[in-house]
Amino acid sequence: MALRAPHARVEIFHSSCSWKVRTPSRSFICSRRDFNTSAEPTEASIADPTGYCRDLVRKYDYEGFLVSQFYPGDLRGGYFALKAFSVELAMVQDHVSNQMIGKMRMQFWRDAVKGIGEGKPPRHPIALALHEYSQRSNIPAYHLKRIVDARDHELHTPTHLTTDSLTAHAESTSSTMFYLLLSLLSLPSSALSHAASHLGAAQTFVTLLRGLPFHAKSGRMIIPAEITAKHGVSQEDVFRHGPRAQGIEDAVFEFATLANDHLLTARDMLNQERMGGKVPTRAMPVFLAGIPIASFLGRLEKANFDVFTPDLQLRDWKLPWQIWRGYYKKQF
Repeated sequence: MALRAPHARVEIFHSSCSWKVRTPSRSFICSRRDFNTSAEPTEASIADPTGYCRDLVRKYDYEGFLVSQFYPGDLRGGYFALKAFSVELAMVQDHVSNQMIGKMRMQFWRDAVKGIGEGKPPRHPIALALHEYSQRSNIPAYHLKRIVDARDHELHTPTHLTTDSLTAHAESTSSTMFYLLLSLLSLPSSALSHAASHLGAAQTFVTLLRGLPFHAKSGRMIIPAEITAKHGVSQEDVFRHGPRAQGIEDAVFEFATLANDHLLTARDMLNQERMGGKVPTRAMPVFLAGIPIASFLGRLEKANFDVFTPDLQLRDWKLPWQIWRGYYKKQF
């Protein structure tokens, strides 16, 4: 498939793990508006906090739920607790009526993390589940607090001017969640952490790309300003005309390329550490998160980088099989 960019002929060649892009001058690898964001906790959810977390992940993080089946049975509840914590915090921005209520919610979770560390978690199912599994596994409180602080900051800085700023945000949210999952599995490896850092950036970029149509309807541009300015994209044009906005497909292409670059770098880390491109078996559940990322980028490419294509908002029916295959091939 060949696409025409404003200043270069861009050709994308499929391979098993990368995009290759050529230009005339260079060649590179492309790489409830209420206080509670989720359902109001009930006595039943307090009695079964792990079940509450599992249901929350199933409802709001389908891909994360698919991956859960590959975690060891004795740690799966810990996985659901961590992912539910991530989901809960990520939802705050879009589910509160004003910034002050959002900051109150973040302070609740900041206090909850402290209480968990002191053995006095609040009566909230996610906090109770995190406390339960922190007694069995190493779940560093500073990582939990880092995510809370990043989501708090996001309340008053919802958009990013530069890709560096967005990458730093991804490091403090998605990447830090991967560090927590590696810690849950007792995998203190610098190489795996480095790969997880890039995987987190890729995941954040893809999540934003997928959500662009929703955010555009809400009057929010999630692609960093340095990219949209480069391609002459007018935010108002995107909000009003969506895929017909001038330059939007080129901006999406560049943003998707950055996501793919991070995904490729995460894979390369495994080769540099003499792992032969294979993820260690025990770490594989964490890196299965790369498969939905690669799947979405491939589907976006087929749609000529029109992120407003309705099919991209549908679940990929092949994804469960792709995750299963990736687990047994030890690749993502």
